[in-house]
Amino acid sequence: MTMQSVTLDKQRLLDWYRQIVLIRKFETKCDELYREKRITGVYLHLYSGHEAVGVGSVAALRQDDHVITAYRDHGIALARGMDPNRAMAEMMGKRTGVSGGKGGSMHLASRELNFWGGYAIVAGHLPLAAGIALKERYTDTDNVVLCLLGDGSSNNGYFHESLNMSAVWDLPVVWLIENNFVGMGTRIEDSSGQTELVKRAIAYGMKEGPRVDGQNVIEVYDAVSEAIDYARKHGPVLMEALTYRYKGHGVSDKQFDEREDLRHELEDWEANKDPINILGSILRAQDSDIEPELTRIAAEADAVVAEAVEYAENSPAPTYDDLINNIYVG
Repeated sequence: MTMQSVTLDKQRLLDWYRQIVLIRKFETKCDELYREKRITGVYLHLYSGHEAVGVGSVAALRQDDHVITAYRDHGIALARGMDPNRAMAEMMGKRTGVSGGKGGSMHLASRELNFWGGYAIVAGHLPLAAGIALKERYTDTDNVVLCLLGDGSSNNGYFHESLNMSAVWDLPVVWLIENNFVGMGTRIEDSSGQTELVKRAIAYGMKEGPRVDGQNVIEVYDAVSEAIDYARKHGPVLMEALTYRYKGHGVSDKQFDEREDLRHELEDWEANKDPINILGSILRAQDSDIEPELTRIAAEADAVVAEAVEYAENSPAPTYDDLINNIYVG
């Protein structure tokens, strides 16, 4: 644990614990609702297992900074402060959702929070992150863009184009790879000649950030804080968080049922590297009497998710007028 970590007070750690537990419970409920066909749509990508990456990285941002991600977006949205009620309403395609019920799982967004989505096209959000950062550089602010992307995005042409231009223009963007080792069903060693993805920074002449333990929210926060400080002053940083998704690529992905090697790997991560357990152990080491508080946080998260489901189910569906609204400016 770094010196910066030692200075983190109990209340901040408890807040991170609350966010991580809420995200896990929100995702577990979304999985259940999808299987019951109460959440519909082509696909549902769950953030379970990644929570410490989203919470720790977003905590390092200011409110006027920006965050953008791909389709595994629910956890990052909640970490940024999105209302769980409106997030769940969007999941269930309701008019009260953050995108009016027209975006669904892969397109959560909030202009008020500078959270620009949720994008369904693999790596399609990377040029947008570069564009937002270019605007901030052009208008001479010191705002930073945090762009989260999966390891599978790093072999996409958008990755090369976006990182290259961010280096050419010294753009204030932190490229954070959430490396869960499997792009859809393909292991990283079978898809990438360089499996330490952070080393790709060398090719673009940008700062190479660290590879961090993505299951430890404190390590993520420390590393991203340093990267953001650098990006504000000097330009882009590429960094990597090692994490693991507890579900398949999407809810219909049966890889853990069909592959014994992955099932054993999953069991190891859940037992020994779970972000809730890691942060819980740190809190227990600080305060031996904290268990009732942790139990209360879990119960409160259950109540928040239950309220969100009730809110979504009682919300109206979009109308025809909603369908044709916001197509043209003005």
